[in-house]
Amino acid sequence: MKRKRVNIRMPGLGGQGAVTAAHIIATAADYEGYYAVSNPFFGAEKRMAPAESYARIGIEPIFDRGEVVYPDVIMVFHHHVITMGKSYTMPFYSGIKANGLIIINSEEDLLSDTDKKFLESLNVRIYTFPATKFAIEHAGTELATNMAMVGALFGCIGCVGLEAIEEGIKARFLKKFVASGGTASLDSALERKFKKKLELIEKNLNTARAAYELAAEWAKSQGLESFLPPPPRKVEVA
Repeated sequence: MKRKRVNIRMPGLGGQGAVTAAHIIATAADYEGYYAVSNPFFGAEKRMAPAESYARIGIEPIFDRGEVVYPDVIMVFHHHVITMGKSYTMPFYSGIKANGLIIINSEEDLLSDTDKKFLESLNVRIYTFPATKFAIEHAGTELATNMAMVGALFGCIGCVGLEAIEEGIKARFLKKFVASGGTASLDSALERKFKKKLELIEKNLNTARAAYELAAEWAKSQGLESFLPPPPRKVEVA
């Protein structure tokens, strides 16, 4: 089903990188040629406390900056969002639109029969995907869970390709290192730091690519079409 905009809500726990994921999602969509914005929402800023972030992607300029109350897509970053109610919105799927999508980071089915019945009535698709396990296998760290979730999102909804995803990840993590013009030891330290940064980015890219391809296969099996029409042609200012 084609839309003019896709509103995404990302409930998770502090330290999982949901805020970073929202930023990468918006950046990748912008690179693809869509309009996009992202913003976070925090309560207690501590690890494992509920946290939420939002992204909006569309074919028209977007001016909304608040929380996403009526999402087209919900990305659940941690199973405690469902099993322990660690979410600012309860039930976690509150407000989900008809023909929407829910991506759940889990190795098992967490939804009750009541949940499934309600979501089926709205024709909401559910993609249960062990993103944390996937991140450990492909990047060697659970810190890449958010990269797996980003890849899974775009693999499911289409509209943003791998090149744009890679550009979004690079834009978020790759900062320029300027030669010091000083001592050789300082230049060597900068070079080592830059090399480690590149290695980290490559692991994140590999995780996102693999998750994208897996999710794209699932979407194809479900008969899902791209959530958005082709991006508009933005006018470049000289």
